[in-house]
Amino acid sequence: MSRKGKVLVAMSGGIDSTVTALMLHHEGYEVIGITMKTWDYASAGSSKKETGCCNLDSFNDARAAAVHHGFPHFILDIREEFGDFVIENFVDEYLAGRTPNPCVMCNTHIKWRALLKRANALDCDYIATGHYAKVRLYDNDRYVISKGKDATKDQSYVLWGLDQELLSRTIMPLGIYHKTEIRQMAHDMGYPELAKKSESYEICFVPDNDYRGFLKRKVEGLEDKVAGGNFVNKEGKILGKHKGYPFYTIGQRKGLEIAMGRPVFVTQIIPESNTVVLGDAEDLDESSMRVIKLNMGKYDTITPGMEAIGKIRYKDSGSLCNMYPENEGLRVHFYENVKGIAPGQSAVFYEGDDVIAGGIIQKSRI
Repeated sequence: MSRKGKVLVAMSGGIDSTVTALMLHHEGYEVIGITMKTWDYASAGSSKKETGCCNLDSFNDARAAAVHHGFPHFILDIREEFGDFVIENFVDEYLAGRTPNPCVMCNTHIKWRALLKRANALDCDYIATGHYAKVRLYDNDRYVISKGKDATKDQSYVLWGLDQELLSRTIMPLGIYHKTEIRQMAHDMGYPELAKKSESYEICFVPDNDYRGFLKRKVEGLEDKVAGGNFVNKEGKILGKHKGYPFYTIGQRKGLEIAMGRPVFVTQIIPESNTVVLGDAEDLDESSMRVIKLNMGKYDTITPGMEAIGKIRYKDSGSLCNMYPENEGLRVHFYENVKGIAPGQSAVFYEGDDVIAGGIIQKSRI
C-alpha cells in the first residue's frame, strides 16, 4: 500500500506526462498509467500519419516507461465519446460563425471525466496530468487553478472548465517547474531522446492544421452550400466574393484573396447571410463582451464590478476588466480596448495567478 496514495496518470508518451508519472512514482505514489486514444486520422480522411498523442509510437513509449519502472499501464479508447462531443461541437461552432477551442471542450467534458471514471474503477485516490498549471485548496475550501511557474508554457487558460469535483482529485506536479527543468529531469531519468522530443501544437484531429479541409470532409457539400458569399466593409458595401463564412476567423488577415491596397482583417462573421465583414486593424478594437457557460474557480460568486485580468485567447497577456453577473453569464467591460474578441473562444479571468472563472465568449460589443 502506497504511503501517498494511488494515482492514475494520463500518459501520452510525451515528455511532460512521462516525467509526471516517474516523478510521482519516485515520490512514493502507487502509479497506474493510462493512455487515452481520442482520435484516428483514417476516419477523417487525412493522408497524414498520426502524430502527437494518438499514434502507436506514443502508446508504446508510454507503456515502455511504465513497464520499465514496474507500474501498470492501460490504453483507454475514448474515440466514440470524443467524436460525439468534441468534434461535433467543433463543426457546429464554425457553422454558427464562431471560433471554437476544442482543447478546452475536451479537457472539460471528456478527458477528465474519462480519467475520473477509470480512477474510481481502479480505486485511485487521484488523477494526474502533465499540464503546466497548479491546483490548490484555497482558504474558502474551494479548489483553484493557478498559472504554472513557466509563463511560456502555462496551461491554466485551457483548464478553466474543470469543476470542483475534478479539481479535488487532480495533481499537476509540473506547475512548479520550467520546461527546461523537465527536459533535464527526463535526461537524468534515462530518457535522453524523450528530452529532445519536439512538441505538437496542432489540434489532435486536424494533423495538418487545415481546419477548413477538415470541415469540408466532415460536412458533405459544405463548399457548394457556402460559396459565393460577400465580403463587405463596415458600412455594408460589397467588396468581393469569399469562399464561405465557416472558412474565416475573427482577426484573420492572410488568405483572404482580395486586393484592397492595404492590409484588411476579418472583423465580423454573419452566418445568416453568409457575409464576412472586413476592416482595418482598429476595427478589431472592442471594449466589452458577453460571456456564457461560466465555471467558477476561486470564488463561488462574482460580485458586480469585480475587477480581474481577462484573457480572450491562449497567448493573450490579459487586460484589466470589470465583471458584472447577468442572466447566468457575465457582462465584461475592459479598461482599454482589446483586439479581436472572437465569439466561441474562451474568456478566462484571473486574480493574480489564480483563475476566478472562465466561460465562452458569446458576443462582443454589448
